[in-house]
Parts: sequence; C-alpha cells; structure tokens
Amino acid sequence: MDLRDKKVAVIGIGKTGRATAHFLAAQGARIAVTDEKPTAAWGETLDELRHLPAELTLCPYGPEVLADAAWVVPSPGVYPANPILQEAIRRKIPILSELELAARFLSTPLLAITGTNGKTTVTTLIGEILRRSGKKVFVGGNIGAPLIGYVSGPQEADWVVVEVSSFQLQWAETLHPRIALLLNVTSDHVDYHGSFNAYRRIKESIFSQQTASDLAILNADEPSTEALIGRLAARSESFSSTRAVSRGMYLAKDRLVRATADGGREEYPLEMIHLPGRHNMENVMAAVMAARDCGCSPAHIVDAVAAFRGIAHRIEFAGEKDGVRYYDDSKGTNVGAVMRALQSFTEPIILLLGGRDKEGDFESLVPLIRERVRELLLFGEAREKISARIGQVVPTRSIPTMKEAVALAAEHASPGEVVLLSPGCASFDEFRDYKERGRVFQELVRTLERR
Repeated sequence: MDLRDKKVAVIGIGKTGRATAHFLAAQGARIAVTDEKPTAAWGETLDELRHLPAELTLCPYGPEVLADAAWVVPSPGVYPANPILQEAIRRKIPILSELELAARFLSTPLLAITGTNGKTTVTTLIGEILRRSGKKVFVGGNIGAPLIGYVSGPQEADWVVVEVSSFQLQWAETLHPRIALLLNVTSDHVDYHGSFNAYRRIKESIFSQQTASDLAILNADEPSTEALIGRLAARSESFSSTRAVSRGMYLAKDRLVRATADGGREEYPLEMIHLPGRHNMENVMAAVMAARDCGCSPAHIVDAVAAFRGIAHRIEFAGEKDGVRYYDDSKGTNVGAVMRALQSFTEPIILLLGGRDKEGDFESLVPLIRERVRELLLFGEAREKISARIGQVVPTRSIPTMKEAVALAAEHASPGEVVLLSPGCASFDEFRDYKERGRVFQELVRTLERR
C-alpha cells in the first residue's frame, strides 16, 4: 500500500487519531484532520499535529475533510451512521479502521482477540504467557497502544497480540490473524451496529481472511459456534466449561484438559487460576490454547497463569468496611458482563447498575438478580429506563449519581455481603470512560474505609 502523496482523511484526534496521523506523516501522505470538538479546544494536540512533517489540513467537522481523499480512517467511536462516513460511502472512498491500516504494514505474526466480554483479560494474559516463555511481544490494539504505533517502528516482536473491538472490525477488510479468538457474543453496541445480528456478523468477520494454516479459537458453549466452524477456512479449536470437546479445552473435575488434534491430552491444574468466576476459567482456556499454538510450554503457561491477578476494573477487589466487601467491575459495560460478575459470588449482593444505556437486554438479568441480588441500586442516565424493566424483581432504588449509590449501598449493606459495581452501561453520562468511573468508585471505597 503506497501512501506517498495520497490524501488521507482522519476523523477524530484522540489517541488513535493522533497515532494514525504520525504514521501517515512518516509514510509521506497528505493528511486532513477533523474532530467534533472545534480546533480551539484541541489544546496541545493542535501543536502536535502542526509539527508533523507532512502537508496537513485542519477541517471543520463535515464532508469538507473528504475532498480529494484516497482513504478515510475514523476513530473507533465514530458511528457507521456518521454523516461524514455515509458521504464517504456515497463517494466510494474506502474507509479503513486504524487496525486495518496498520495490519497492511504488519510483518509480525498477528494474534487477535475479540468477543463481547473477556477480551482484555485474555489479551493481557496471553501477553504475560508469551513473555514468561521468553518471547518478544507487543500487546495493544483496543487496549493500550494502537497497533499503528508498532508498525511505525522496527517490528522486532515475535508476536503481536491485539484486542479487537467490533468498532475496529467494522472497517477491516484484509485483517489476517495467524491466530484469532472469538470468546463470546452477547448483546452489546446495538446502538452502534444497528442490530444484534449485524454486531455478531462483525465479530465473526475476524476469521474471514484466515487460511488452512491459521487457527480459529471459539467458545463451544455458544449456540452459533458449530455452524460458524463449518464456514471457516482455518483449523479450529474450541473451549467449554460444560462438556468435553474433541479438539480444544474443557473442564474435567479438578483440572483443565486440552485435547489435541493428534489425539494427545494435556492437563492443567485448576488451582493455577486465581481469578473469580467460571467465565475466567473459560478465559484461561482460550489463552492456553493460543499460547500453545505460539509454541509456549505447559510449564511456562502454568507459571504465568498462577502469577496473573487479572486487570483493573474487572471484578477487582476495591476494599472492605465493616465486613462488607466492595468490588469494582466498571469495565462491565454490557449485560453479559454483569451476568458473569453476578455468577462470581455466592454472598448476597447489593448491585450498582446504570450509566448510559447501549440498548442492553436487562430483562435477561432477572433470574440471576432474583437468585443473588438482595438490593438493586440504579444510577445515572439510564436508571429510570432500567427500573421500568427490572425494578420490580428485588428492592430497588434510583439515584442520580454513582457517588450517591455507593453511599446508599454502604448504608444498607450488612456484614458478609458484597457491594458490586457492575454497571452494564457505558460511562459517558457521568465519566470520561470506564477507567475514570472505576477509579472514582475505588476512591469512594477508600474514603469509607478511612471513616
């Protein structure tokens, strides 16, 4: 792909947009940049862009950015229905995600992980296993560093391990992972993709460019997996926490078993896993299969898994006060994540749920709420909408802010109970992102502990 003297329109000047602009400048491209925020609000980013060694045009947020553009690179949060993207489609200007653009210049083997839940945990764990095995690895994508930054350098890693969101896959045509994982697909981002079926098709597209020499890893407990495997060109392995599989990993009493294609069998001790919940057992199985295909030994895998304590804001212990334990699952931004969090505890739960709705199927939570939640505290922009749908299942209160919800939970909780922030919603009504929401929650818990 030759970018020299070609004009590329970059929509959005966040971390991904800035990294893309730097890469394009190094490739000799002409760059047009736009953002919803007026240029007066760009701050230091404006100076950074103006110092790029490239022809740079700053455009108002509209179709002007598309003039003479050979390609368009939108930031992940730009909806497909965005008028600029729709105009690009009308003009037949190719749209590439940053990940797709980077992948066209990638010379390192690619290991890509997608799914509704568990992506960050599995991506991070695979990176840890590869490092423990002595391999050089780049870990990034939808978490951490954009892939475009890696391809701007010498590309010295043995493996590139990237978390891939549906936003990135939306505009990816030639992405070719050597190993691709689809962990699960539950309702999420329907507001972005238009329907659940469209969302699922985008997730499954991670396998579309694989060949017979590649590996596809899937969840055997997902209803659509069997039919999907029949359509894949890649060889496949699957994982299950409910039944044995002929090729892949499964739970067998007190151990995890990996059944290989040649009829072999490997066993891994369950006690190596220090993360709560059956879903994390599944995450570990997916990571083990990927790591084995990368050439990691079982011994290195066991050591890395045993040392792994999870990721921030994903069912993370935040503190304890008066016999009540507080957990931060701010990364649980969809209903499927809330299900997994609830399944991780046997103690009575006071559940903090709310934020900005992403058209979540909250009714599907009813059986678990009835079984495990003693009180439901709803906060944020979606609180009344959620209350109308599931507010009659257990005692429920609606509170404007998360801070007020934490204070009320501390007031109502009894020793031996769990206060769980697992919002099931985006954070953007009250916070910059899920990380800020989680940090604020943890600080509120620390304030409780100091009293």
